[in-house]
Amino acid sequence: MKFKHFGWLIAFCLTLTNASAQRKYEHFLSLLYESGPMLSNGTDWGDEVKNAVEYKALDFRLGWKKINTDTYSYLYRNPRFGLGLNFTIPYFEEIGQPYAIYGFMDVPFSRVNLPKRFQTGYFSQFGVGFNVNPYNPNKNPVNQYLGSKINAFVHLGFWAKYPISPSVDFQASLGLKHLSNGASKKPNAGINLVPFSVGVKYRLGSQSEIQSDKFEIPEFKPSSHWNFALYSGMKNYELGAPVYFRGGLGVNYLIQPSYKYRVGLGMDLFYAQGLYSRFPDLKSTFKNQTSLGLVASWEWQLTENLYVPIGFGAYLYRQEHNQEVTWYYERIGLRYRFSNQLFLGLQIKAHRASADFFEFTLGYTISK
Repeated sequence: MKFKHFGWLIAFCLTLTNASAQRKYEHFLSLLYESGPMLSNGTDWGDEVKNAVEYKALDFRLGWKKINTDTYSYLYRNPRFGLGLNFTIPYFEEIGQPYAIYGFMDVPFSRVNLPKRFQTGYFSQFGVGFNVNPYNPNKNPVNQYLGSKINAFVHLGFWAKYPISPSVDFQASLGLKHLSNGASKKPNAGINLVPFSVGVKYRLGSQSEIQSDKFEIPEFKPSSHWNFALYSGMKNYELGAPVYFRGGLGVNYLIQPSYKYRVGLGMDLFYAQGLYSRFPDLKSTFKNQTSLGLVASWEWQLTENLYVPIGFGAYLYRQEHNQEVTWYYERIGLRYRFSNQLFLGLQIKAHRASADFFEFTLGYTISK
């Protein structure tokens, strides 16, 4: 991975920062070095890949934090949002040289606005990973972790920072990093890393005081909502076999008792394409191609528009020939709501933490 490939993006980010006529945000740049072990899945080939990979990477981030506190900034103690680039330094024959483009959110554990104070918090990063050397029965048979070059990228963990000058902070983090294609192409055991990162963060422009201690949260008025969603994705059932469409419909009724979450119940109807190509002798019925589930839903509200959907479903009927291997399923992801009605999202549906398929979601909310 060459730095010149991202030079245009860095220049564009700096131009945007300097061109802001009214400072609504405090901006910063971060550069970190990270290293850590790759986790094996306990198989002989998994141990072979783990022992061959000495993971090292560089991480570049452009972030921002609101200067004027609003309700969600106050509730999450003035969090930082931004975009990042992550790329491994060496090339490994087994896994290639993965890199990722992602969005992130850093949330402090405490409400501290003193520039010389040690701070800790937690972070989440979600994006797309590229440049993996995937499984190939002839050229790369040892990497049975991933069967695709492009994968979902997830990194969760904890961070700490300490100022070393008015504009520069030393920062460190420890987390769990995961690359997976959501069963869109087998194999899909997923790559798991435990990186430790160290680096510096540089604030752009003058530092602004954030008056969060003077902010008063408006009284929350409980509300109720109907969510209607379309799910769309792809699934590879067997190694070397074709990829088929997976999708469905979802309806949820939720109540929102506070700013931070919504909770409710709903129904999911799932459809699996290609059933009779995979099982020519199976009787052709609507039920054989579908499954129906009752789902308990919870939405973790991060901002007015951004939230994390979490669900635990129980099948009313399911199809084991569609690899619905347990009586229950889980869901977690990220969604963005436009004008509190139309929303887009991506989440993973799984059985016992094993991916079923990635759900690209388009939906509409009716609020009361």
